[in-house]
Amino acid sequence: MRELVSMFLTFARVGAFTFGGGYAMLPVLQREVVEKKGWCTEDELTDMYAIGQCTPGVIAVNVATYIGNRKRGPLGALFTTLGIIFPSLVIITMIASFLTHFAEYPAVQHAFSGIRVVVCALVTKTIYTMSRKNVRDIATLLILICSFAAVALFHISPIVAVVVCGVIGFLLHGGKKEAK
Repeated sequence: MRELVSMFLTFARVGAFTFGGGYAMLPVLQREVVEKKGWCTEDELTDMYAIGQCTPGVIAVNVATYIGNRKRGPLGALFTTLGIIFPSLVIITMIASFLTHFAEYPAVQHAFSGIRVVVCALVTKTIYTMSRKNVRDIATLLILICSFAAVALFHISPIVAVVVCGVIGFLLHGGKKEAK
């Protein structure tokens, strides 16, 4: 039970102190579950993040559920999922209960403009970290560039891009054994 509570509290901390959603959470998740807790490696977290991106729902919740399930089965998945959503649930409920027009306050609007800039920085750091770790050769660099162009410039569905790039990655590297 102690480990389940630790898992809940770890993911509650991630959920409470990360703004901007799943992409912004990656550096915090990496620090908490890889560096501090050792629940997975950086490569495993990146794989979980990729799977979380490819499945329906919120990325951070998907990753939390995956890590919890991997560590302690369905009960672990329940505790990590509840942990990651608990802070948002409490904060949003309080805001909705007490401040019906919360977003209309000038101070809140100004705070959000600053938070949006920080979220851009966190997302940029995530892109940098993931690119350094996963762009390993010319083929993966081309996949990165083409998938970015497809989604950002040509408005191709991210789902289509993920499936197509997954197939391409498998065809290029599926039969090769990687040295770790």
